Amino acid sequence: MKSGRKKTGVLLVTLAALAIAIGWILYQMPTGRALAPSGGGAAAGEASDSSGGHSTDGAASPEAIPSSSQSAKPTQQASAAPSAAPSTIPSSTPVASNSSAPSTVSGSPGPSVTTSGSPGTSATPAVPLVPYKGCVEHLFFHPLVVYPELAFDGDSMAKGYFDWFVTAKEFRSILEDLYRNGYILIGMDSLYGVRTDKENKPEVYTKELLLPEGKKPLILSVDDNNYYDYMRKNGNIQKLVVDKDGRIAGYAIDPSGREITARDNDIVPILDDFVAAHPDFSFQGAKGILALTGYEGILGYRTNDPSSSTYEQDKTDVERVVHELKATGWSFASHSWGHRDARKITKAHLAEDTDRWLKEVEPLIGPTAIYIYPFGSSVDRDPDKLKLLEDRGFRVFCSVGPTPYLKATKQALFMDRRHIDGMALTETPKRLAPLFDAAKALDPARPTQEP
Repeated sequence: MKSGRKKTGVLLVTLAALAIAIGWILYQMPTGRALAPSGGGAAAGEASDSSGGHSTDGAASPEAIPSSSQSAKPTQQASAAPSAAPSTIPSSTPVASNSSAPSTVSGSPGPSVTTSGSPGTSATPAVPLVPYKGCVEHLFFHPLVVYPELAFDGDSMAKGYFDWFVTAKEFRSILEDLYRNGYILIGMDSLYGVRTDKENKPEVYTKELLLPEGKKPLILSVDDNNYYDYMRKNGNIQKLVVDKDGRIAGYAIDPSGREITARDNDIVPILDDFVAAHPDFSFQGAKGILALTGYEGILGYRTNDPSSSTYEQDKTDVERVVHELKATGWSFASHSWGHRDARKITKAHLAEDTDRWLKEVEPLIGPTAIYIYPFGSSVDRDPDKLKLLEDRGFRVFCSVGPTPYLKATKQALFMDRRHIDGMALTETPKRLAPLFDAAKALDPARPTQEP
């Protein structure tokens, strides 16, 4: 009897040791994402009256000013070591998915937390990670108003600026509240990946989101970081630059004509500095997505005109800016080439516009799988146009809606973004209350009523 118990004990110990060994081998497996790197953008065109949002309730889906053209599962520890990530998308909206994504995805990079804007540089002390099952917020902005006296001056552009933009002061207040309310920036690739199916075709799979306990995920995007000509004349900066310290800054010309390079005049440097001061506001070094068009170049550089005497220098300068942006946690998306309404234009025109963006913009920023619809006007229910975009490598499609929305299929990921602008601050403060205090954020320099 004792001999039998002894044998049973040895067997149990052996099985336990074997399980630990297998777990360690899996833990050490090399990582590898099938997800292409993504890159950034901008917007130009008229405001849409409704939109492409999926979770709509009659709210407007603004774009830009018209221009010339907790779970009970065991916790994990954040570290630099990779670990397998289960694949499920958390969302407040039920995820309608046709995919049969496995419960775990071998080779997916594991979670880690960094202390600065440079992903993977120096990790913070180990932080418990738990599966997140709530909604994923996605907020988008346009470039900041730095000189309110130019934006809200009563001219023909004043109403658009009142409706679709926020000031630098308002953005800083919003950041403070988002941080105080427990939000943490994540990258889009924390939610999904792309792999090859049995027929050698690309297939989207979803991931389980693991976050520091008590944190809520936030994706931030910025449309129209092209700094169009109309923006330069109405209170925005001129372009992004790499300053003397090797960091991204905003180059502006103030109302008196003085040239200024600063880190407090654009979303990118403001957020970079905020994350440096509050490293727990960024998960794995993520910052935001810059959604770019191409018809007036990108990031303030007129890379759209090969006949320009500054064309080659503009390309060289913008490539340096792009490199630094990517190195510090920023990514990019297509916002179409000409800020076209994908729903209204023909399939042929959509193809022409997309191909031109891929020819002129992608070589400067690198491949991206993210397509952010101008005007929030989606083609999710138009299979021909959607396939056209998918065939060109796009796998994530973002429109506009009043509440979080996330859906996955084998072919793509669909997401709504909330517009954060003057209209949202003044008309929907109660809806924004869980995120930030809209009344407190309002800049005294903003007119008390719409122009």
